[in-house]
Amino acid sequence: QVTLLYAFLHMRHNLKYFDKMRCLRKRSAVSFLGVLVICLLFMNLYIEDGYVLEGDKQLIRETATHQLNPERYVHTFKDLSNFSGSINISYRYLAGTPLPRKRYLTIGLSSVKRKKGNYLLETIKSIFEQSSYEELKEIAVVVQLADFDSAWCEGMVQDISQKFAHHIIAGRLIVIHVPEEYYPVLDGLKRNYNDPEDRVKFRSKQNVDYAFLLNFCANLSDYYVMLEDDVRCSKNFLTAVKKVITSREGSYWVTLEFSKLGYIGKLYHSHDLPRLAHFLLMFYQEMPCDWLLIHFRGLLAQKEVIRFKPSLFQHMGYYSSYKGAENKLKDDDFEEESFDIPDNPPANLHTNMNVFENYEASKAYSSIDEYFWGKAPSTGDFYGIVFEKPIKISKIKVVTGTEDRQNDILQHGALEVGEKIIGSKKGRQCTTYLRLGEFKNGNFEITDLEHKVLFDINCMRILVTKSQKEWLIIRSISVWTSQTPVP
Repeated sequence: QVTLLYAFLHMRHNLKYFDKMRCLRKRSAVSFLGVLVICLLFMNLYIEDGYVLEGDKQLIRETATHQLNPERYVHTFKDLSNFSGSINISYRYLAGTPLPRKRYLTIGLSSVKRKKGNYLLETIKSIFEQSSYEELKEIAVVVQLADFDSAWCEGMVQDISQKFAHHIIAGRLIVIHVPEEYYPVLDGLKRNYNDPEDRVKFRSKQNVDYAFLLNFCANLSDYYVMLEDDVRCSKNFLTAVKKVITSREGSYWVTLEFSKLGYIGKLYHSHDLPRLAHFLLMFYQEMPCDWLLIHFRGLLAQKEVIRFKPSLFQHMGYYSSYKGAENKLKDDDFEEESFDIPDNPPANLHTNMNVFENYEASKAYSSIDEYFWGKAPSTGDFYGIVFEKPIKISKIKVVTGTEDRQNDILQHGALEVGEKIIGSKKGRQCTTYLRLGEFKNGNFEITDLEHKVLFDINCMRILVTKSQKEWLIIRSISVWTSQTPVP
């Protein structure tokens, strides 16, 4: 009996042991499967991060969060060589032929059929009409008809060819199209920001349209500017762009902006276009293109917006390309004759006013969209400019206050120019000044100055003639030089 009892207990112990082993095996199997699934997910994310969309049906969507993390992707876009290559796409030339030579600037437009209104022909007309004959030699205009409606595309090509035949023959205008088969999936995309499905599809396709256009234009010129298809240009805009580019020589930039609206007037080095094209394709379903551009600029280490005034391009469309919705946005910094960009020769800037935070004196003399801001000035306070070399000035324009702070203007002040400089390099100033006039409504402007001032100008200053309670914003100081000899 003892033996049987022992055998029974031993058997029950073994059964418990085997039960535990089975449980452990089950748990181990579950854990292993869980780890395997997680590994596969990470491998999938890695694959999506590491490869770029390239051509026919090889478009891989990267699963990003709503907010892109620049630190996560900065090495990808700055260092990986596969982002510098073009995307393998077959383009159809609807009008024009490949450019025979490289130009200075390519202007890119992407257009689709609108439910209301069509402004493409007016935009092309404005580009050519606002350019001189010499400027036309240095530009190329590429129009991408990005609608899948072949009848609409054929009609637009006929209209463009009839109205701008001589520009097509001269090699200044090309019209292209990318077949629908090259596009990634545009249905069932992520509804970021709770956008309706048709809105997500519209903006996602627009990102792909722009990516294909950028890819085409990558080797056509030294620089590239993106316009929308409902834009009016300022006169001689190319001359203004060249002047700004020259002024930025030696400084790093990714994007220069010549309009504060949407994807209008954004200038790039052409060598950056392949990376930008890949970037738009990778994140095409995540957010609108103008938001993606901000991330792209940050990834390439340009933290701040570099925007120039006056704006060179104006939105003229009344109806949006999305469902024909109204779009009344206007750029209030646009000037039709904005080719007349000031020279603002090198100078030392100083003031005895109490400067607010980092709104220092130099910011009023810059063509970038920034300004000087000082606390309430008193009688006798000044803002001084000492030029590095004596100059002849033809025109001066000073603007104070901003749209947001219209009371922060110079209420009582005068503008003076001086000669006979004295003092050390840090403390240089003029001994005599000539008053040119008083500020009116916070602004000052004078022309034909080379005929009114009979000496070479060393200094210029804004003088406060009466104390005020409001603070002072000097939004911009513009100086045009002249080589006209003084009679």
